[in-house]
Amino acid sequence: MSESTVLGAFTGCGIELEYMIVDRSTLAVRPIADELLRAVCGVYVNDVDRGDFGWSNELAMHLVELKNAEPRLPLAKLPARFASEVATINAELRAFDARLMPTAMHPWMDPREELRLWPHDYAEIYRAYDRIFDCRRHGWGNMQSMHVNLPFADDHEFARLHSAIRHVLPLLPALAASSPFADGRRQDFLDFRLECYRTHVDRIPAMIGEVIPENVASESEYRARILAPIYRDIAPFDPDEQMRDEWLNARGAIARFDRHAIEIRVIDTQECPRADVAIAAATTALVRACYDGEWSAAVAGSTLSAATLRELLVACARDADQASITDRQYLDSFGFPAARASAGELWSHLLERTVYRDPQVSADLRAPLALIERSGPLARRILHTAGQSPSIERLRDVYHELCECLSGDQLYGSR
Repeated sequence: MSESTVLGAFTGCGIELEYMIVDRSTLAVRPIADELLRAVCGVYVNDVDRGDFGWSNELAMHLVELKNAEPRLPLAKLPARFASEVATINAELRAFDARLMPTAMHPWMDPREELRLWPHDYAEIYRAYDRIFDCRRHGWGNMQSMHVNLPFADDHEFARLHSAIRHVLPLLPALAASSPFADGRRQDFLDFRLECYRTHVDRIPAMIGEVIPENVASESEYRARILAPIYRDIAPFDPDEQMRDEWLNARGAIARFDRHAIEIRVIDTQECPRADVAIAAATTALVRACYDGEWSAAVAGSTLSAATLRELLVACARDADQASITDRQYLDSFGFPAARASAGELWSHLLERTVYRDPQVSADLRAPLALIERSGPLARRILHTAGQSPSIERLRDVYHELCECLSGDQLYGSR
C-alpha cells in the first residue's frame, strides 16, 4: 500500500487464502501453480491481477493464494467474491484434471518426496530458504493458512493494534484449527500446521521467537527488538542481504511497515470462503474490542509475556475449543467471570460481546461461527466423520467432500 492509500485502523481488512492444487481423482498434490497462472496470463508470473482480487504463488508449486487486493471491500461481500475466484480457478484447473483442496494441511502428502519449489521469479529467495532450513518438511512444504491484514495509519495506531493482536493470537487456533491429519494419520494437535510452523525456522530462533511477538510501543522499538536480531542472525547465511526484509520475521503476527498493516498468520484455512471470512470477522472484532479498551483489564493483560501467551497458543493448537485456560489475568482481561474456562467457553463469551453485536456482520457470516460453537472447529468435525484411525481411502472420501464444500462455498458438517 502506498502512502497515498494508507488506511486507518479498522477501515479495511486484507485477507489472503491459501489452497492446495490436487488431482481431481486421487487428491495427490499437483505442482502446477505456474501452469495455472500462465494459462491466465500467457507467461510464467508470480502474481495475477484481477482487479479487486489477485492470485499468486509463494514457494510451493502446488499452492495458490487468493487475496482481496482492495481491502476496503466490506467483509460481508468477500465470501461470494472469493467463491467466484475459486470457481474460476477450478474451471482453469479442469484442463489439468486438477482442482483446489481446502484445509491447512494435506492429510497424506510426503513433502520430502512431493514438494517442488517455485522455479521462476524470486526462485533465488526460495532456494535460500531451502538451503538454510530444508523446506521439504511439513512446516514449509505442506501448510495452508489464512492471513488477516489489519491496517494502521501511524505509530500510535501501530502500537495499540500490535498490543491488541498479540493478546488475541493464542485464542485463534481454538476457532480455526483444521489440520488434525498429516502423514496419513491422526496427529496429537488439532492444529498440526501451527505446531509444525513453531519449529520450521529452528536453525535461527530469532526469526520466530515465542511465535507471539514481543510487546513493543513503537516502530523504532519493533525494529530494534524484533527485526535487528533477525537480520543479525541471518547474516552469516545471507551474505548478499537478499533476505533482509520485514517478511523474514516468522512470528504469528508481523508488522508490514511497507504496507502499513499487521499480518496475522496463525489461522488455518477453512473448508470454504464463508467460514474463512467469518473467522476473519471474529478476529477483527475481538482485536478491535481490545484496541478500543472494551474491557477495563485489557491494558493489564497486554503486559503478559510472550512466553506466557505462547503456552496458551500451544494449548489451543493442541486441543482447540477444549483447551483449558486457567490464567486468571488472561481471563480477567476479557471480562470472563470465572477462574477457569475452556477455550470454547471463552470464545462463546467473546462472540456474544463482539461480532454478534455488530449489525454489519451478516447472518451468512454468523452461521459458520455458530457451527463452530455447536460442533467445534473444522478439525474436530473432520475427526468426527473420518474417525481417529482412518485408512487413506477413508481420508480421500472425506477430503473429496471438503473439496466439494470449497467449490460450493458450503460449511462442512452442518447437516
